[in-house]
This record gives sequence, C-alpha cells and structure tokens, in this order.
Amino acid sequence: MLSNAIAVSKAAREEAMNFLVLQGEGIDLADWVTTKEYAKRFGLSSTNVITNWIRRGIIPPENIRVVEAFNNIRLIKAVACKEVSGWDVA
Repeated sequence: MLSNAIAVSKAAREEAMNFLVLQGEGIDLADWVTTKEYAKRFGLSSTNVITNWIRRGIIPPENIRVVEAFNNIRLIKAVACKEVSGWDVA
C-alpha cells in the first residue's frame, strides 16, 4: 500500500519536472536537454564541440534556451544538427 503511494508520487514528480514554464512558454524537457545530455544522445566526444557549434551558429539560436532561474543553464533542442559544407556535424 505505502510502496504504491510512493510510486505514484514519484511518477507525478517526474512528470512535473519534465515540464518547465520559461517566460510564459512551456518547455518539455524531453525535447530540451543540457549540453552534456546532447553530447551523450548524439555520440559527441565533448560538450566543447557543442559550445563551438553554438558559437559558430551551427546550432541555431532558436534551438537554444538559457534558464536564468537555474543558474543560467543552457538547454538545447534535442535535434541532430544539419549537414554543413558536406561535413556531417551531428
């Protein structure tokens, strides 16, 4: 009985944490990830690669969000980058 209540509570917390309201806009955290998670999902060797891609515009600004409430953490839309000059960047 208690274990069932704990499981239900945990599931509700996880669902709530997977949705963030940022400046009035809902952000689904399944679609927006940290640089570390982005590197992991797309098999990149380092988060420095992602930082460079952001700086160079390979990852477009509309695919980047900065969450000031969470110490300015940068979230990136979890989509693979496009091919640039014949070199697959993702």
